[in-house]
Amino acid sequence: MNLYNLTIHQAHQLLKSKEVSSVELTKAVLKRIAEAEEKVRALVTVTEESALLQAEQADQRIRAGDFTPLTGVPAVIKDNMCTKGIRTTCSSRMLENFVPPYDATVVEWLKDAGMVMVGKGNMDEFAMGSSNEHSAFAITSNPWDLGRVPGGSSGGPAVGVAVGEAIYALGSDTGGSIRQPAGFCNIVGFKPTYGRVSRYGLVAFASSLDQIGPMTKDVTDSALVMNFIAGYDPRDSTSLNYPVPDYTKSLIPDLKGLRLGIPKEYFVEGMQQGVEEVMRTAIAKLEELGATVDWEVSLPHTKYALAAYYLIAPSEAMANLARYDGVKYGFSYEGESMWDAMERTRELGFGPEVKRRIMLGTYALSAGYYDAYYLKAQKVRTLIKRDFDEAFKEFDVLVAPTSPTVAFKIGEKVDDPLQMYLSDIFTLSLNLAGICGISIPCGFAEARVSASLPVGLQIMGDAFAEEAILRVAYAYEQATEWHKRRPVL
Repeated sequence: MNLYNLTIHQAHQLLKSKEVSSVELTKAVLKRIAEAEEKVRALVTVTEESALLQAEQADQRIRAGDFTPLTGVPAVIKDNMCTKGIRTTCSSRMLENFVPPYDATVVEWLKDAGMVMVGKGNMDEFAMGSSNEHSAFAITSNPWDLGRVPGGSSGGPAVGVAVGEAIYALGSDTGGSIRQPAGFCNIVGFKPTYGRVSRYGLVAFASSLDQIGPMTKDVTDSALVMNFIAGYDPRDSTSLNYPVPDYTKSLIPDLKGLRLGIPKEYFVEGMQQGVEEVMRTAIAKLEELGATVDWEVSLPHTKYALAAYYLIAPSEAMANLARYDGVKYGFSYEGESMWDAMERTRELGFGPEVKRRIMLGTYALSAGYYDAYYLKAQKVRTLIKRDFDEAFKEFDVLVAPTSPTVAFKIGEKVDDPLQMYLSDIFTLSLNLAGICGISIPCGFAEARVSASLPVGLQIMGDAFAEEAILRVAYAYEQATEWHKRRPVL
């Protein structure tokens, strides 16, 4: 087996038994990056020098017996999380040369655990997109079909994990940006409860929706990473001071006594036939494993989620991106006057999708429209949250597709924003409600002119129900082989 295809727990056993050193493992991953990067363009920055130094330090820790399950294991961090001394671009010209003076909390905590960071993952600019086509630097390709998108906005980290450019990665999820690319790339993508993982040092897109989470090769690895990134951080005002369990203890291979609901609003007209067939087979497997399944669950306000999301998220983005004025940091244009400089800085520094969302947000928050749009969207958000609250009184988890289709072709939707936004229709409700979800591999569906492409099974849980969704995900994974399939470049 190639070292770059190892999971965290497999790598940990080899490192612990001294069969492999962290330097050897890191060199194998860096060699894989050199081989694969030209085809997939998953990374914005490769940190070879610092990675090898971290690997040497990890080997010293292992020899001294002072190590964790993550010590010496190579990772990719999405390029919207601050990394001290290493540029953090958000895949935008605006921050192309920005080097943060500090680490994001999650990066700091992973470094404490012995992480080896091999690079920063490509993404849609400022995390605004569902396909990774909105990066200012390169379009990332789906490794299962290089002519297709990997999903977004965490497309780079997803592809990095899928092809072995990292053993695991961290992504961020504002409306599905961890789960949707995980589904498209046949990996595991985990979105924790809002406030469960610190956002300090995450470059903000929509502050009431953003959440950091792991992207891994299997469910065990997601639980392991969550053990190190979850927890209270006083530097993040939205961080929740709530006990953190050992997530690996919820990895039980049967579902006896668990109640699963299938929301009918997630099986919609226009959904790809192959995706629905794969989903029904996966749900039947969950029943086989002992779960009670109910197909008659309703989340009636789901149909308004897309409209509510695309008023709330751009409004918050507009407020957050106002800081890029060419004065404090980032790209700066020398204009004839202060106003000219600011206007040209933003014109040249931001890409078209970011500008589109700034304009949407400005309109939604403007005088005369605030009540009609933004305020109404927030009221709808409350109704969506209530739907989930009612469902979780009756069910332990809800199960649905991660996306209505398999990965689409590069260029297919980039000129049609509404079609692009619809690709997040099954994921963004969780962000509006602030609850947790995971996407796991559950099969392959035929694309029209392509080989079979991955389908993701989305398992949704209430706030702080991470253990329940991990249990369901783990039981399904152990009973199937889908997560073991790797793309051939």
